[in-house]
Amino acid sequence: MVVRNSKIEGPYDFDRVLERLALDPLNAVDRSERSVKVPYYLPDGEGEVITVQAVGTTDEPEFNISFENEEEIDRKQQRISDIFQWQTGLLDMHKHFLQTDLKPIFEEHVGTPIMLEFDPFATIVKSIIHQQLNLKFAFTLTHRFVTKYGWEKDGVWFYPSSEKIAGLTVEELRELQFSQRKAEYVIGLGEKVSNGDLDLAQLSQLPDEEVIKELTKIRGIGPWTAQSFLLFGLGRPNLFPKADIGIQNAIKKLFGMDEKPTMDELDQFSAAWHPYLSYASLYLWRSIE
Repeated sequence: MVVRNSKIEGPYDFDRVLERLALDPLNAVDRSERSVKVPYYLPDGEGEVITVQAVGTTDEPEFNISFENEEEIDRKQQRISDIFQWQTGLLDMHKHFLQTDLKPIFEEHVGTPIMLEFDPFATIVKSIIHQQLNLKFAFTLTHRFVTKYGWEKDGVWFYPSSEKIAGLTVEELRELQFSQRKAEYVIGLGEKVSNGDLDLAQLSQLPDEEVIKELTKIRGIGPWTAQSFLLFGLGRPNLFPKADIGIQNAIKKLFGMDEKPTMDELDQFSAAWHPYLSYASLYLWRSIE
């Protein structure tokens, strides 16, 4: 095992990150140790478990990262930094929102980062599974799917590969309580990624609107899922999914509105939140959880 230390600019509240991760039973979180085991997906279909442990504070964040070996360790450390958005720096963003009408929730949730899902392909699979489900059953259904068709290493679950998913049948997923359409969508996504019709690495280089355009060509992926991929798969900083019911309800609550805001009102509210719309979205969601 190889351990590296990483210090980043505060504020950064890793305990809030762990609290969020702990909602998903697939995640190997130890809140007392302030640590999480991260599944690192290797190109050959294998995987490595990387442990990230907080040893600092919100104001002075510091982490120990434990790797299984030194092979491509810089690449692996960069991926960990990307997942937890350590390179972003939240201070300027936080100062920006203290000058806006979102000041109360940014003071309450100070140091909350946008954290990426552990794997881009798994991000879309998870989003499709979660569509139109309450959160509890969404996690249950995802857990059934991953534990049946994915694989486990050192107590950490890895999502099944696109090739594995492409080889499944609708009937198999129906047995897990997938709807007919949801099963078709997940298998179809697996087919497109495994045969090269959808290249997620190439997609990640495109502007936001182009990513949405390409993803929404795929059956089962609408604007919400595409925006979710941009936010939690790629960490894009300036997204505001204003059609999201949670965001509408959060704004209604925060500003004491009698009705949910209209699209025009959402545009007016969000005008001052650029270029950090993604953080406005995240903190609004957090404010009603």
